[in-house]
Amino acid sequence: MTPSFPALTIMEAKIRQLTEKDLERALQVFRRSLDHEASAYLNSCVHCGLCDVSCHYFLTYHDLESMPAYKLKLVTDVFKGHFSRLGRTLPGLIGAKKLDHAMIRAWLDSLFGRCSLCGRCSINCSIGINITQLIRAARGALAAIGLVPPGLQSTVDTAIQKGNNMGIPREDWLETVEWLEEELQAEVDDPSARLPLDEPDVNLFYTINPREAMFFPLSILAAAKIFYAAGESWTFSRENYDVTNYGLYSGDDAVAGTLSNRLVESMLALKAGTLVLAECGHGFNSNRWEAPEWLSKHYPFPVKSVLEIVADYIRDGRIRLDPSRNSKTVTLHDPCNLVRLGGIIEEQRFILRHAVADFVEMTPNREKNYCCGGGGGQLAMTNFAERRLEAGRIKADQVRATGAEVVVTPCHNCIDQFMELNKHYQLGIEIKTVCEMVAEALILP
Repeated sequence: MTPSFPALTIMEAKIRQLTEKDLERALQVFRRSLDHEASAYLNSCVHCGLCDVSCHYFLTYHDLESMPAYKLKLVTDVFKGHFSRLGRTLPGLIGAKKLDHAMIRAWLDSLFGRCSLCGRCSINCSIGINITQLIRAARGALAAIGLVPPGLQSTVDTAIQKGNNMGIPREDWLETVEWLEEELQAEVDDPSARLPLDEPDVNLFYTINPREAMFFPLSILAAAKIFYAAGESWTFSRENYDVTNYGLYSGDDAVAGTLSNRLVESMLALKAGTLVLAECGHGFNSNRWEAPEWLSKHYPFPVKSVLEIVADYIRDGRIRLDPSRNSKTVTLHDPCNLVRLGGIIEEQRFILRHAVADFVEMTPNREKNYCCGGGGGQLAMTNFAERRLEAGRIKADQVRATGAEVVVTPCHNCIDQFMELNKHYQLGIEIKTVCEMVAEALILP
């Protein structure tokens, strides 16, 4: 099934205008992104098929184009066709292909349109091929010639030009913080409670997903309430507060590095102790693991998820919780970038067991969870929305099987996807962040 949208018409026009020079530039970017390990991966697939049944796209459509092994083969064939001696001399013998207009179309449809970069195929690969890395490398080649789907590229451009992916003006951000500070003071009955901005020499520099400021301000208030209860020394930034990084999804390492470096610069200017990343799956993976590679430098400060901070508050007795205040049955969705690709697995479970009265797990869970379908830039690529919702049926069925009334997920991409799945599949659930559940259960001094 190939959707028909204006965005695809725009992309097709761009493809037809590609020159040999454009294709050569894409190949150069592609080759530079492949180290020795990645090159070895491209010659290692044994076609066992184990990755197929791990992919929510294949389990939904059961077509060739959705198979992770097929997506990998699209990348491998181009590598062999241009960078293998045998592939250049006897391409038919090893299935080598050239990066031409037809292959560009295939890459766009399968590597952007049928993949959320969730990494589930990689952990099920019998020989451990990092399929996600290779697909992202191919996306980077497409980015080099302006062939990122328009919605995703627009999100990247907005972040670069406006300082955050929602394009929130500085004045609106400051007004939001001021308003939320008043809300916090009323909620905790303390006129001295603050949401500090550009406070130097604090313990924590806290970053958010701009969608919180735009659409989910209660998420910001929840974190501020937790910091207040813990007596934490922390701050926001007036300028660089965006934890997200859609350069991870577009494959553009240079842009991704620029976005992450803004947080580094703010950290150093504020002389804060720890960079704390809000509940954002790809924001955590980008800034904790990928950014030092993009920037080719070691961070002189620790980078943590807010979940790690809150879990430590509970362990250290800095906050106290009453789980009876969250009496509904709660289940947890594991964001792929936070859990499978990020390593934050048990903290959220530890927190929820202290914050809610009835916690049940989805099956499967943790690093074996199914992607909700909202990652990989899919939410920004409206031309593939129908596929995204269809592939989300697996996650909707998981939720139904738990009987949960509330789905908690520490990621706003996942929240947005769950909001659509909730409506599309009539799940009848509430969707919340971990910090929102903690804030509800807080016993204030």
